[in-house]
Amino acid sequence: MGILNVTPDSFSDGGQHNALDDALRHAEQMLAQGAAIIDVGGESTRPGAASVSEQEELDRVAPVVEALVRELDALVSVDTSSAQVIRETSALGAGMINDVRSLEREGALAAAAASALPVCLMHRQGEPQTMQQSPHYSRPIETEVAEYLAKRIEECEAAGLKRHRLLIDPGFGFGKTVEHNLRLLKRMDTLQALALPLLVGMSRKSMIGKVLGRPVEERLHGGLALSALAVERGASILRVHDVGATVDAVNMTWAVLQEGCFQDGSFKHQEEA
Repeated sequence: MGILNVTPDSFSDGGQHNALDDALRHAEQMLAQGAAIIDVGGESTRPGAASVSEQEELDRVAPVVEALVRELDALVSVDTSSAQVIRETSALGAGMINDVRSLEREGALAAAAASALPVCLMHRQGEPQTMQQSPHYSRPIETEVAEYLAKRIEECEAAGLKRHRLLIDPGFGFGKTVEHNLRLLKRMDTLQALALPLLVGMSRKSMIGKVLGRPVEERLHGGLALSALAVERGASILRVHDVGATVDAVNMTWAVLQEGCFQDGSFKHQEEA
């Protein structure tokens, strides 16, 4: 999943793809590098980010979603918590909803259920403005994450959003210390008990910077290591900025994990190998 932020203030690429043509060219490049999904976001959720109105968010993402579908025939995910944005972008051809607030905002769950789209539910503690101010958990982080997601899954099903349409995201960096993030990744395979596809986003995040002492523009190598570990622990989708390098890292990891599935210079389905 290639990240396409159309915001002025995202932590890594804010302001770089605000113009429609710039956004399209960047998405085209990510697709050429192997991205299967383009994740479009119009609200920054970095720590301390300012909130935006539903209309402002919609004005940012709607033209991009429409153009990506029309001109590039891309599978588009919309990174939003807004009911209005869910409704409008699904009508424009979006193929997925990716909500860091797990459909907890007013009207979001009903809008998502009515859209017939797959939805990713993410764990977080607090809101972007305050989530990194001394996050604390009374129980192991993997237990907190698993129980929260299990509860949201139940609430989605009760509202008519069928389980087969759901994905889950542990929410690395969303109300979690570096120690929380490292422990959660190490034990991430415990989330497989929920039996849903697992989406993971750690690309360029501060956990890499704090462990390696790297600024945001120098976090690729650390991110590739995290991507390989995430795949080994069950991730189905990696949400990343650096698509080409991550595709190589994932393919190499997969070749090791699925020995016998790489023959004659290409990957084979397991049943064929």
